[in-house]
Amino acid sequence: MFNLNFTEQAGLVTGAGSGIGRASALAFAQAGAKVMVADINEKAGLETVRLIEAFGGVASFFKCNVAEEEDIIGLVQATVSKFGQLSFAHNNAGITLPPAPMAESSSEDFDRVVKINLYGTYYAIKHEIQAMLKTGGGAIVNTSSGFGLIGGQNQAIYSATKFAMNGMTRSVAMEYAQHGIRVNAICPGMTATPILSWLDDAPEQADVFKSSIPSGKLQTAEDQANAAVFLCSDLASQITGVTLSVDGGYVAGR
Repeated sequence: MFNLNFTEQAGLVTGAGSGIGRASALAFAQAGAKVMVADINEKAGLETVRLIEAFGGVASFFKCNVAEEEDIIGLVQATVSKFGQLSFAHNNAGITLPPAPMAESSSEDFDRVVKINLYGTYYAIKHEIQAMLKTGGGAIVNTSSGFGLIGGQNQAIYSATKFAMNGMTRSVAMEYAQHGIRVNAICPGMTATPILSWLDDAPEQADVFKSSIPSGKLQTAEDQANAAVFLCSDLASQITGVTLSVDGGYVAGR
């Protein structure tokens, strides 16, 4: 019977030092997986490892800047070397910007967001697939955004990277389905994580967002982590190429 048991699996989570990434690493470990915790912040990443080990889980840390391809190569190699395989990956690391109209943005901001969100995802998928092809397949989940499905006012740069990520997810899913590799994306709605700290400085926009969510509440990091674990599990064995909204119904009416 299919289940959420990952006891014979090992994988990696990027941006696992906080927020959705930490919740995801914890959820995979709680399901029995061995987890390589990757983050640019060593202190935060090691804390995630400590939290996993506290309940008897197995985890290790790898310092990784996803905007650097050599770091991604090292991360994948370290995961395989440490755990013997790469059966799943959650490419979660990413950044956003404080909301601003396009005319007030900078080329430096554009380059930074594209490098981390889009290049980082490209590097990760590319090298994860290379590893998975050697062991018969696996599952990849990318953290996209609802703004990658419908756009977001004053979030043009961030939205552009997430639209591109969704296109990449769907295309790669078709390319490798017959090789036993599934590629999906979760599209979080307004999720209570450190990446949304800018809401504290934009209360009016925050109120608009909250009032527009049909469920009436923000999502949690655990909501997103649960979706990622499901998409990597046997329960989702015929799900690939999807961009799954986890947003309390926000995108449904738009």
